[in-house]
Amino acid sequence: MILNTGSRTDIPAYYSEWFYNRIKEGFVYTRNPYNPKLIHSYKLDPSVVDVLVFCTKNPEPMMKRLNELDGYHQFWGVTLTAYGKDIEPQVPNKHRIIECIKELSKRVGPSCVEWRYDPIFLSDKYTKEVHIRSFEHIARELSGSIEACVISFIDLYQKTIKNFPSVSEVTLDDQIELIKEFVQIGNKYKIRIKTCLENKILAEYGVDTNGCLTQSVLENSLDMKLNIPNLVQAREGFDCLLGNDIGSYNSCGHGCVYCYANYDMNLVRENMKKHNKNSPLLIGELNEEDIVREMKQVSYISHQLSLF
Repeated sequence: MILNTGSRTDIPAYYSEWFYNRIKEGFVYTRNPYNPKLIHSYKLDPSVVDVLVFCTKNPEPMMKRLNELDGYHQFWGVTLTAYGKDIEPQVPNKHRIIECIKELSKRVGPSCVEWRYDPIFLSDKYTKEVHIRSFEHIARELSGSIEACVISFIDLYQKTIKNFPSVSEVTLDDQIELIKEFVQIGNKYKIRIKTCLENKILAEYGVDTNGCLTQSVLENSLDMKLNIPNLVQAREGFDCLLGNDIGSYNSCGHGCVYCYANYDMNLVRENMKKHNKNSPLLIGELNEEDIVREMKQVSYISHQLSLF
């Protein structure tokens, strides 16, 4: 099975010690966000966890102990954008993140580390020209260390509108203009440009619109065949493998104004105070009324030899 860590929070940036403790203990609990008394229990063992998927803005806290994950296949998405402290107030210096991506690439391989440039929005400060210039600068720095970059345009989720009321969607014309430039830059630096949950019409302009975490993405990146059952799609027509996430909403400390996972920073600070690095849960402790349900876990790795 595929174990996700980054759809709800940033575990590498803020909870790396907890995560390594979970690896050592061999199991992890996660509270169902839609039924808080229901606890999902996952075994952490390479025999059933085929891939650990990380999505982070700062992998640095994980790096010194990365050897503790040597038994697992890993796939990393690292977000690096044009935005400053006005938009991403607690994200570390971007030059440090670039160096982390380079080191991560050496450890797990360029095919297993994707750069994410998202979400893209436009404003008086962050114009198309600024995005294009920043994108090329980062692409130049990461050339040879990654094989792909995932981009997406901002979605107006309820939490995003609450925390960033001045933002608006990027028009299709502006999307196409940016896509054309990004694809050209990607070709220059040998970086394949992909979109995440975006309009399929963008494929006409040279971008891969098939998704950021599909079965084929993992198979190609990890050089193995997976037999994955039919799973619920994130959106109709998109096949990204986004389930089995062990994070918690309202627990990421980056404070990005466009975030869809945080209601507000006061709630985030309250939740972060409840974090115990030794708890099986990311936030808080197990309660008497909680119901723990062991999740079905099977390996998807196919050991059948191909004749071709």
